[in-house]
Amino acid sequence: MAKKLRVGVIFGGRSGEHEVSVRSAGSLIEAIDRKKYDVIPIAISQEGKWLSPPDAARLLPDAAQRLFPSSTFSEQSTQVAILGDPSHTGLLSLRSDEGSPASRPLDVVFPVLHGPFGEDGTLQGLLEMAGIPYVGCGVLASSCGMDKVAMKHLFQVAELPMCRYVWFLRSQWQRDASRVTRTVKRDIGFPCFVKPANLGSSVGVSRADDKASFEQAVNLAAQYDRKIIVEESVDAREIECAVLGNDEPEASLPGEYVIHDNSAGFLDYTEKYTTTGHVEFVVPAPLSKRMTTTIQRMAIKAFQSVDGAGLARVDFFLRRDSGELIVNELNTMPGLTEVSGYPKMWTASGLSYTKMLDRLIELALERHREKAINKTTRY
Repeated sequence: MAKKLRVGVIFGGRSGEHEVSVRSAGSLIEAIDRKKYDVIPIAISQEGKWLSPPDAARLLPDAAQRLFPSSTFSEQSTQVAILGDPSHTGLLSLRSDEGSPASRPLDVVFPVLHGPFGEDGTLQGLLEMAGIPYVGCGVLASSCGMDKVAMKHLFQVAELPMCRYVWFLRSQWQRDASRVTRTVKRDIGFPCFVKPANLGSSVGVSRADDKASFEQAVNLAAQYDRKIIVEESVDAREIECAVLGNDEPEASLPGEYVIHDNSAGFLDYTEKYTTTGHVEFVVPAPLSKRMTTTIQRMAIKAFQSVDGAGLARVDFFLRRDSGELIVNELNTMPGLTEVSGYPKMWTASGLSYTKMLDRLIELALERHREKAINKTTRY
């Protein structure tokens, strides 16, 4: 019988998307093939503390918790961490009663972290230093995919169509809010959308219809990031496409968010992650075969423009007036909850959630082997 792979699932994190990450980890842990993998839950608190597997398991949704009986892990009080030292073979457990590290080997890590301090290249850099294979994009793609301004610059180089946008720093807003407001009114106009540049799941995002609501929106976004991006409001259908792969990525059938009734006027956090009944995710999206192919090709191009690996979700706007397709953004660790679009799009494309996880782990190991070929000395 083949030896099971030891998979460390890291979730939580120091981010406004902490709760989404916990839900994504729960869905993943429920779906993963236990005949192939031993799962080690590793939670990071909102304060940045790494929790031991038994403590991490207790943070998961009830259904996922039940997969870890009390006998699964030692209940001794421990602190855990991954050190950027490849000689330590993965997760370290520092037992308070022993005062010495005990190695917990991991074959691969699945970092199900959304937002800063996890999806932005910081954790990926740690895993690179530690020499541990991990699911998803590398340092460059993760950091560029997190920063919406840097992402759009790369999309521009790739000649991908986008909506109009401007960006500014929190310090610029604090120094001269009137000047920033005049620039936005001139270049973008109202209504517009105001977002923290380095966050996802619609956290800190607001629609601004006039000067007063714009000021409120910026003050909210500025609580989450030092960089703020403002985008034009587009009357469009909201289309998504899932990408899977490394050097030769594939794109799923696209899905579409259909808004039936939404007082927020856009897909905010509540509409994305609760069952209000106001929003329906339809997959495959009702599109012509030609438009479906165009979306898939553009999704792969966007993925390659940031040097993506493993997985990403690419979001599009399809203008209602002109029929023009524009790229909105790319998410390098999309939500994997029970209501998330990424697994739904692959299921509709013939790849179940469980098989999708198998493929992502294979891609992580494949990329790690490929990088191991690189020379690390001059000779």
